[in-house]
Amino acid sequence: MRKMNTLRNVNVVSIQLVKEKSLAYGSKQINSPKDAALIAGEFLVGADREHFVVLCMDTKHNVNALNTVSVGTLNSSLVHPREVFKAAVLANSNSIILIHNHPSGDPTPSREDLEITKRLVEAGSILGIEVMDHVVIGDNGNYVSLKERGEIQPDNVSR
Repeated sequence: MRKMNTLRNVNVVSIQLVKEKSLAYGSKQINSPKDAALIAGEFLVGADREHFVVLCMDTKHNVNALNTVSVGTLNSSLVHPREVFKAAVLANSNSIILIHNHPSGDPTPSREDLEITKRLVEAGSILGIEVMDHVVIGDNGNYVSLKERGEIQPDNVSR
């Protein structure tokens, strides 16, 4: 008979959503890509590097969290689904809008933007968190909505 006396330490972990600061905006509800661009545009104005931000929303499209997922370089930022959905899960969000800026001022989505969007839509479908849009922000209030361009299809996942 073999004795099992070896004890190991197991880490006990607690994960919390921590409010860092607040942004004031008129409406709590996101009804269009323009609404999302206005909220994030204030946050990203004057940024000299790409910032990838997630707006997390409840079932009525009220924003319940804004999370900066990545601050990158002049023309790219590292984005992984694990980081994108972390705040949405912790905030009990129903859906998200992806937003990032192009410091060049041209909001035209790159091939990489389209690829990461597709990957994140698939990940959201698995998690039951709809990716409603991906908005790319340029200069002077210009933006491109990937949903309006037909790059994101309505979510058919039952929740």
